[in-house]
Amino acid sequence: MNAAGTGVGPGPGTGLDRARVSTRLPVQDLDRARRFYAEKLGLEPVDERPGGLLYRCGDAEFQLFRSAGASPGTFTQMSWRVADIKATVSELRRRGVVFEEFELPDVYGGGRTTGGIVQVEGHFRESGARADRGAWFRDSEGNLLSVGQPVH
Repeated sequence: MNAAGTGVGPGPGTGLDRARVSTRLPVQDLDRARRFYAEKLGLEPVDERPGGLLYRCGDAEFQLFRSAGASPGTFTQMSWRVADIKATVSELRRRGVVFEEFELPDVYGGGRTTGGIVQVEGHFRESGARADRGAWFRDSEGNLLSVGQPVH
C-alpha cells in the first residue's frame, strides 16, 4: 500500500488487486435518482458533491453522477449479495421496485425467473456456492441492478 492508501505505486504490479473498487452509475435526474434510492432501496447518500451522490453499502461504495448520456440498461451494472433473496425481493417489491421477468440464455444454464428470481448454475463460485439466485430491476434512470444469493 502506498502512502496515499490506494495500493497503486512503485512495485512489480499495478496494485489494483489491493485497491478498493467503487461503482459509478450515470443518472439524468439526480433528484429523481436520490428519491428512488431512498424510497425504494432505503439508501441515503453519505456524501454529496455538485452533480453527484456517494453511497456506502457494507465495505463498498457507489456513486450516482449527473450525465447527459444514459445507461443502455442491457447488462448488470451493480449487484448486492444478500443473505435472503426472497425476503429482500419481497421487501423491495413492497417499496415499489419492479423486478424483471426473463429467460436466461443457455450460456448461463437456461432457466426462467419465477417471481422475479432465477437460479444461475455454476455462476462465480468464489463463495463455495454451486449456484446463485438472482433478481434484476432498474433504477429510476434505467440502470440495471441486481440482488443475488449464493446457493450452497
